Amino acid sequence: MDSNGGHYLNKEAVLSPLGATRMCQLLLGCTIMSLVSHGADYSATYGTFCMFVWCFSFAVTLVVFALDITRLHACMPISWDNFTVAFAMLATLMYITASVVYPVYFLQTEYTDADREVQIYRIAVTVCSSVCCFPYGAEVFLTRAKPGAVVGYMATVSGLLKVVQGFVACIIFGALANDSEYTLHVATQYCVVVYSLCFSVTVVVVALTVSGRTAALPFPFDRFVVVYTFFAVILYLSTALVWPIFSFDKKYGTTTRPEDCPRGQCPWDSKLVVAVFTNVNMILYFVDLIYSQRIRFVSGSAV
Repeated sequence: MDSNGGHYLNKEAVLSPLGATRMCQLLLGCTIMSLVSHGADYSATYGTFCMFVWCFSFAVTLVVFALDITRLHACMPISWDNFTVAFAMLATLMYITASVVYPVYFLQTEYTDADREVQIYRIAVTVCSSVCCFPYGAEVFLTRAKPGAVVGYMATVSGLLKVVQGFVACIIFGALANDSEYTLHVATQYCVVVYSLCFSVTVVVVALTVSGRTAALPFPFDRFVVVYTFFAVILYLSTALVWPIFSFDKKYGTTTRPEDCPRGQCPWDSKLVVAVFTNVNMILYFVDLIYSQRIRFVSGSAV
């Protein structure tokens, strides 16, 4: 018993629906890593990314589960509820990505008898990774803001969208780094500046919220978030117009994919990915702007 008369261990961390989802996450994560290490194997950048997703998500989930059981999270200088829901949202997105990337690059429709066992392992990895998206998504559902409830910012639709926006920006950066030829024009360099600026501010917003330091700022944090989101919509709208012109217009590039462009190393593919996810993030910021004016922001480390 602690000094307040309560138990040292938190039974709700195991017996509650939230505890059950985290145990499912740990079980599936451990299964995936075991399958990959034993027979599925991975290689190259895409395989390393998938393995990082599974290992990182498992490690953080294990720490969260342990801290929740022992109640030691109360000793940490962060907003625990904001941190856990933000991580659950991030893990959901990362697992969805890995569940798409891994089969695309490692599952083969034609293989020899010698490779049959490896393919079976890889199918099992793909299935487990896809299934594991649901426990993480369930945690987001269980911890999200309910009508009338006082919760942290990250549990609101606007807060969750911040995580999605940052993740989509990472996809854009990955495509930019993959020979996107953005240095050829000043206009496309402007787009990269916009992506970097919006991503940086989004990370700062999430970091301040998770750390519980928003109340210490010399200005209203909720108003700052709304104003920033408005400017992010305007900036992304400009890039949604500029990037396709300087990437696919006949004057600056090609409207169709070159036939001799190798898969995975084609600048045109990278430009297309950037164009698509630029519009995705623009829509996310617009939806965020609408929702951010409908919520009541609660700051401090207590939530």
